[in-house]
Amino acid sequence: MAAPRGGGSCFVLGASGATGRELLRELCAQRPFSRVTVIGRRQLSLPEESGVAVAVVDFERLGEHADAFRGHDVGFCCLGTTRSKAGADGFVRVDRDYVAQAAELARAGGCKHFVLQSSQSANERSRFLYLRVKGEVEKLVEAVDFDRCTILRPAMLLCARQEFRPAEWIMQRLLGFSARFFPTAYTVPVETVARAMVASVLQPSGEKVEVLENKAIHQLGKTVPQPCT
Repeated sequence: MAAPRGGGSCFVLGASGATGRELLRELCAQRPFSRVTVIGRRQLSLPEESGVAVAVVDFERLGEHADAFRGHDVGFCCLGTTRSKAGADGFVRVDRDYVAQAAELARAGGCKHFVLQSSQSANERSRFLYLRVKGEVEKLVEAVDFDRCTILRPAMLLCARQEFRPAEWIMQRLLGFSARFFPTAYTVPVETVARAMVASVLQPSGEKVEVLENKAIHQLGKTVPQPCT
């Protein structure tokens, strides 16, 4: 798939989350696509000059919203919740089931490249629910058989959350300190992840399925895409 250069279209799932907000900001700044659509469960307040369209969908009835996924070249997925917020069943439904169904609808609608935010150490055989679900959704998205699939596995995200998560706040500070000595091992700024997601589209790797671990995300996030023409 040729990289878009100010043409084509994309959609973003999970634009209200930490990575999704940065991704949307990056897309608006770089303008690699002529059309950007945010697909979510509620209307977002976006500047009119951003040119970003919003499609409001009911994720429990996602199959009824196939039109929202139709006609996009690239799909970015940052969709996710937490077990503490949604419970174990809710976490599985959002992070695995919603994402897998969205990927299927996107492929049916003509999407060629799907970019998925996963997690470091994702493994469908893990005894930890979070890592197991992330590993399962990776396999489900791969099975959709996009022309190209990019999976990012970031470590602990360094960001300012809209909601306070005490355990994550403590870990961010502990691992943030270690990042001074091991900058690509345990953490990654959310802005770097967003830039890497966009760069992965602008700089094709030639691989049908590519998995970017934390160090690769750091490296790709530092690259500067060529100006759109």
